[in-house]
Amino acid sequence: MESFVQHRRGRTPRRIHRDVEHLKDDELGRYGFTGRTAHLYRRNDPTQFRVEGDLRPLDAQTNELIPTDFGDRAGEPLLLFHNDDCRILLSRRGETAPYYTRNVDGDELVFVHEGTGRFETEFGPLPYQPGDYVYLPKGTTYRQVPQERSHLLIIEATEEFRVPEPGPLGRFFPFDSALVVVPEAEAFEEDGRDEYEVRLRQRNGRTSLFYRFNPLDVEGWKGDNFPFAFNLADYDVLTSDSVHLPPTVHLFMQATGVYVMNFLPRPAEGVPGVERLPWYHRNADFDEIAFYHAGNVFGVDMPVGLISHAPQGIHHGIPERARERSRRRFGEDTRVEWTVISIDTRHRLIPAPGIVAAATAEDTKEVQA
Repeated sequence: MESFVQHRRGRTPRRIHRDVEHLKDDELGRYGFTGRTAHLYRRNDPTQFRVEGDLRPLDAQTNELIPTDFGDRAGEPLLLFHNDDCRILLSRRGETAPYYTRNVDGDELVFVHEGTGRFETEFGPLPYQPGDYVYLPKGTTYRQVPQERSHLLIIEATEEFRVPEPGPLGRFFPFDSALVVVPEAEAFEEDGRDEYEVRLRQRNGRTSLFYRFNPLDVEGWKGDNFPFAFNLADYDVLTSDSVHLPPTVHLFMQATGVYVMNFLPRPAEGVPGVERLPWYHRNADFDEIAFYHAGNVFGVDMPVGLISHAPQGIHHGIPERARERSRRRFGEDTRVEWTVISIDTRHRLIPAPGIVAAATAEDTKEVQA
């Protein structure tokens, strides 16, 4: 239901996300931050609750998760979350796999948290470094060749990933597609083995194809369906001096039911009274994933490598002490230095057993501390 009518009742600030004073700014929105919205000004921090049941916020340190590809060359990434539209996996490979990979269930968007190396693909080689996204279209045969142990977050979408439609800023901001790195064609030589295994990445079951030749034997290609790499350093950050912009402004790529956004270092809002940090909210129609890549917020270091899951309909937000610090240091801090990868999903995500166990262990440590 669309509505052009907004009402105001009780005590509210004159303008949105500004001058909230001692109240807690809490947003109840439909369809992310683009649909009908209610702004509730509360006395208490709405994230302070005790949970019983299945739907609960989850935090896990991915540096402590061990996929089978961590210590076994023939191992594979670890499933973290899934729903009908996507899967989110973790790879921490340190050696080249003895097999090649072909995802037959969806596109892959790989975020490089740590490590360098290259992806050898049918289209040619794609080097990678920290801060890169590597896009691998569904059906592409490839293998990862790490120069050092690499920490990768893999976002698999059932439908095609695509760049959002140009908005009022035009085709070049915040994402200029001319800056992607496209592989040059290269037919990779054979290495003397009798057979080359191509392992199909699929949601259910297990399948391998065996070739008597290197499957990366393409001498040339053309078309508009190809892998590429893009680094966060080339992504333009949109800012405002007078209001903290909603996450959807930073949308990078999307697929049906899956939206990937970048929260990057930027100037802090400068108009007195403006809230500089995201307000409390309970995104009614989307689950939210945040992966902390680097940086700090007003002098407090980010929990690098942490992945956080907020189920739709449940309150979440940055702790109140951080908000109070941002207000107290308003005249001192001029920048927000975080780098966070955010993934919103239309359907509820199901955490895999491995990450549930890790999150439970993390909760136990906090209680003991």
